[in-house]
Amino acid sequence: MAIFSAVMFKTFSSISTDPFIVLVIIAVIFGALFFIVHYISKYFEYDSDGHMVIVTNKELLMSDRFSNKEHIVEFEKDKLIGFKFNNYIVFKSLVLLIKNKRGHTQKERFNVTLVSKKKRRYIRQSLTKVIKENKKQEGS
Repeated sequence: MAIFSAVMFKTFSSISTDPFIVLVIIAVIFGALFFIVHYISKYFEYDSDGHMVIVTNKELLMSDRFSNKEHIVEFEKDKLIGFKFNNYIVFKSLVLLIKNKRGHTQKERFNVTLVSKKKRRYIRQSLTKVIKENKKQEGS
């Protein structure tokens, strides 16, 4: 830690000769990196067995004592209207379009950054199959 601190202070010493300002700059950078990693890293679970689809996002880094943020959506398969995977540079998301009880379309967003490419392909196939079945039921 001492070697790392010495390297960081030497790196940022060109900005300011005051060690307190350099320490604040380093703390702000580490804090920003921590919150970015915390925002990106989410646990994702998808279950489409049976008549219901259950999609869950949970925080990964914070323990249950500090934070209990969960985003869980359960809906019947016939309520799914559409979906889209968004692929940004360091962030991937899944957007589901679901018909609510009043008939309005509701968007639900999920963080799928840490989900493997193979699992995203499985989720895409499963959701496409559900949408095809819904269109087939509407037609008949």
